[in-house]
Amino acid sequence: MTSDGKTRLREKRLGDASFDYSWQTDPELAALDAVSPLSLSYPDYLARYAVELRYPSARRQRFAIETSDGQHIGNCTYYAINNKRDEAELGIMIGNRDYWDKGYGVDAVTKLLEVIFRQTRLDRIYLKTLVDNARAQKCFARCGFTPCGHLKRDGYNFILMELNRRQWQQPAGEGA
Repeated sequence: MTSDGKTRLREKRLGDASFDYSWQTDPELAALDAVSPLSLSYPDYLARYAVELRYPSARRQRFAIETSDGQHIGNCTYYAINNKRDEAELGIMIGNRDYWDKGYGVDAVTKLLEVIFRQTRLDRIYLKTLVDNARAQKCFARCGFTPCGHLKRDGYNFILMELNRRQWQQPAGEGA
């Protein structure tokens, strides 16, 4: 789908299920998403996964993140798509720890924003990240997101960040 740089985004496929399952059952990765690790058996997970691939939601677009040499290292998505408000929420996980802190997240988010702003009418992309997840906040700031609030939910504290189409189109260094 998109291929210049460190990563490329592609459609999800059934062969991704084993990586996705291992990442969703990992307690450390789940904690970074402020969720409990998945407790579903792999056969049940695989059955649900296949159904989701066959019948995708119109309110969510999911992509696998691959390295330039084809290694599946994570996933990204935009979801809670609201066409009346022209906005959606963004999520990303680099599940393979070998690729943390090396710019792969920034590259993948940048590519996902290109997909969103070039292929949709969405104007605002927002996200939430845990207050103590400095790595994620740094990544999102490098991609142009700015803090826009705080949220407390289920005992977790989040920073809300956003980026709109006008900010995305503005060349770096202008307007601030």
